[in-house]
Amino acid sequence: MSQRLVAGVDEVGRGPLVGAVVAAAVILDPENWIEGLADSKKLSEKKRNLLDVEIREKALSWSLGRAESDEIDEINILQASLLAMKRAVEGLSITPDHLKIDGNKEIHMQISMETIIKGDSKVAAISAASIIAKVARDKEMLELDAQYPEYGFAGHKGYPTKAHKEALIKYGAIPQHRVSFKPVREVIESNK
Repeated sequence: MSQRLVAGVDEVGRGPLVGAVVAAAVILDPENWIEGLADSKKLSEKKRNLLDVEIREKALSWSLGRAESDEIDEINILQASLLAMKRAVEGLSITPDHLKIDGNKEIHMQISMETIIKGDSKVAAISAASIIAKVARDKEMLELDAQYPEYGFAGHKGYPTKAHKEALIKYGAIPQHRVSFKPVREVIESNK
């Protein structure tokens, strides 16, 4: 019997006030192991970037999925995260037999799946997904920073830091801000 193809699935960017939530699905190659996979949050940026390249080269298949800020505002961050994960799985060039999803929520698909709390630190394929999703989203934040340097996105990556909230109050919201998130909504309402 051939080995089951398992895809690890994770998302990043639920907490930020700006930009898309980005998910990844990765099917690792058991014959081409990658050393050092771990929860993306526990790795240095340099290590994440190196692993990102290695995962993209060695995985049997990988895919990114996303839900934009307007979709987040429309359906809420949890549903948008699940939608991004579904899009990531649908984007794989190989259909997996089974999904291992970080967290405790399943996605609506006709594939067997299991949810694993803290899966990004327990399952290599989920770690790989967390890494490529984080690297992709961080790159988007650097691009947004180049467009809107006054917000400091390169530093806080869109998370609700003191500096981000102060910039939001000073300069207002940009089109990529999530207007359903309280700090953004409050600034918009106070500027009416």
